[in-house]
Amino acid sequence: MTTMTDTSNAARFREFKMPDVGEGLTEAEILKWFVQPGDTVTDGQVVCEVETAKAAVELPIPFDGVVHELRFPEGTTVDVGQVIIAVDVAPGSGDDAPVAAEPAPAAEPDGEAPKGRTPVLVGYGVAESSTKRRARKGTEAAPAAASAAIQGEMNGHGPAAVPEARPLAKPPVRKLAKDLGIDLATVTPTGEGGVITREDVHAAATPTPAPAAPVQTETPVAAPAAPAPVASGARETRIPVKGVRKAIAQAMVGSAFTAPHVTEFVTVDVTRTMKLVAELKEDKDMAGVRVNPLLIIAKALLVAIKRNPEVNAAWDEANQEIVQKHYVNLGIAAATPRGLIVPNIKDAHEQTLPQLAASLGELVSTAREGKTSPAAMAGGTVTITNVGVFGVDTGTPILNPGESAILAVGAIKLQPWVHKGKVKPRQVTTLALSFDHRLVDGELGSKVLADVAAILEQPKRLITWA
Repeated sequence: MTTMTDTSNAARFREFKMPDVGEGLTEAEILKWFVQPGDTVTDGQVVCEVETAKAAVELPIPFDGVVHELRFPEGTTVDVGQVIIAVDVAPGSGDDAPVAAEPAPAAEPDGEAPKGRTPVLVGYGVAESSTKRRARKGTEAAPAAASAAIQGEMNGHGPAAVPEARPLAKPPVRKLAKDLGIDLATVTPTGEGGVITREDVHAAATPTPAPAAPVQTETPVAAPAAPAPVASGARETRIPVKGVRKAIAQAMVGSAFTAPHVTEFVTVDVTRTMKLVAELKEDKDMAGVRVNPLLIIAKALLVAIKRNPEVNAAWDEANQEIVQKHYVNLGIAAATPRGLIVPNIKDAHEQTLPQLAASLGELVSTAREGKTSPAAMAGGTVTITNVGVFGVDTGTPILNPGESAILAVGAIKLQPWVHKGKVKPRQVTTLALSFDHRLVDGELGSKVLADVAAILEQPKRLITWA
């Protein structure tokens, strides 16, 4: 008899473990639960958001059922492989003790999704499920619907009509709805499988004669948690080191004490570059993309690498080899609410100027929204860090682990400069190039930095040298 009960429970309850969301990460912090015990969930529905050492990731549940138990509260760091949620896949039958575990799929090393279902990166949506969603029984509809309504209010959507289930929409659509003040529970979906699309949200945002109810704005998940109140007269505040900050600390220590750093500096007149930026802003071929000095600096570095390809390399300690890279994944250091991250533009060397401008714009906006995926930060070869936006002249940047060089760009300032034999006010900046001296000797590093400076002084070299 006991065996039959255990078998029944094993078929009834399923447990979902914290998956490896990519690149061998060992733990993740639960940022936010989107469901509560008693909520009905469907195959492919996002149930929580977690933060790894590299990015925020939304996790979908791979089966239908009713949430039985959340094993960890928000703010808890959980090891990969630990059960985080138990789901009753056959409500109304058997005992209430979950006994079966659902193995979590691990992400492929190259960032591609494995067959079946896998955790979904923030901003990229949930893969459409082939599993049919089970209609809820009348006996469980009322409590599950009430719980869903309560959860909607907890998530910042405000009181709304009791929904049958959490509205299905990809994260970018949810953000659009939030920005427009639209409650997704009130939007009629037209997408396949009942998914709400951008067009649905825009249609719902069209003014109607009925007065609009006040909408409570949802706090973006990417925003850092408010610091705990500091007692009056407190002399110290201790902040736990975790997530992105922990990863940054480990990476910088590893890089600084593994790769022998050398940093060289050059001050350059970029007046012609600034004029080119102004002209490109008026160019119809650059319409719709952001044009700024960083765009020209990035293109200048790519040309310099093309002229000096040996700089684009990596050190393989295990095999005692230098690995020459015949592609450039250009990293851009970005400050985000969760700390410094370095996403990169894949195969940046193959992009035209308008394409590079579009890639830079997308990279920066995604980073600021906290939606950069782990795959976007993997495989970089060289990096640019623009410290000039903070008004400083330059710095001595530390290499991103696994890369050969990093270019720091200082503030562009109007300074007296000897131009054509006369002292004139010119736009001037200071560049600093740090490189791994195991890979790059002084001559090669100097050539790369000199080439970047020469292009910024005479931007026409982008044509003659490219």
